[in-house]
Amino acid sequence: MKLRAGTTALVTGASSGIGAALGRSLAKRGVTVGLVARRKERLEDVLADAKANAPDSRIWPADLGDLELAERVALEAWHAFGHVDILVNNAGIPKRRHVTDLTFDEVEEVMRVNFFAPARMTMALLPKMLERGKGSIVNVSSVAGRLGNPREAAYSASKFALNGWSEALAVDLWDTPLEIRLINPGAIETEIWYTPGEDDPLYEGDKEPPENVAEGIVAAIEGDTFEHYLPDMKPIVDAKQADIDGFMAGAAAWVKSVGR
Repeated sequence: MKLRAGTTALVTGASSGIGAALGRSLAKRGVTVGLVARRKERLEDVLADAKANAPDSRIWPADLGDLELAERVALEAWHAFGHVDILVNNAGIPKRRHVTDLTFDEVEEVMRVNFFAPARMTMALLPKMLERGKGSIVNVSSVAGRLGNPREAAYSASKFALNGWSEALAVDLWDTPLEIRLINPGAIETEIWYTPGEDDPLYEGDKEPPENVAEGIVAAIEGDTFEHYLPDMKPIVDAKQADIDGFMAGAAAWVKSVGR
């Protein structure tokens, strides 16, 4: 989809990190953005920047763990803008825990925000996009949706679900005008690494700026391929697929080596 003035996009998780960077990047291209997240004050900061280039942009403060509210926001955005060209399901929460320390309530919470909310919002807008004959659904997942990250069983499960959903969605809609894009970021410098109440992250290496990922998402929207690794970690995923037992043994050895 070519981005131009008059295009509309609804971006979740837009108060910081990738979502905030993407909202600003889209607005600079003249795209009217609807910004969704829990923190109203942070959203207002992003909105102020967006309005400089896309004056009809607006915010929807919402906790997408409330699935009825998630659907209502999607439909409100459609009616407010007259249509939604691009739905970007970017909102996500972490859950760094050894699996023996997880509770089911924690697993359910992560699934609601990271998978059920994107599914609910997509299903709310899908009939309208199909009737209109135009639309793009962009699911911002994670490389953890292709690799079962140690100490992230709940998070990885939610992202595996989002990846499988995205693949099946793309095939089911193959002969329609709708476009599906799957984004698998790697280690990105966002607040997800520093969320209170989480175990310390195992990874302590370099992290990609969210602005770089935002530009990659823009390129994905305007391109014609389904899956995008930002940065490119596909070789690691391919290595896992080639020898999953060896990969898991290596992951277990790595966890032991870092003393976690």
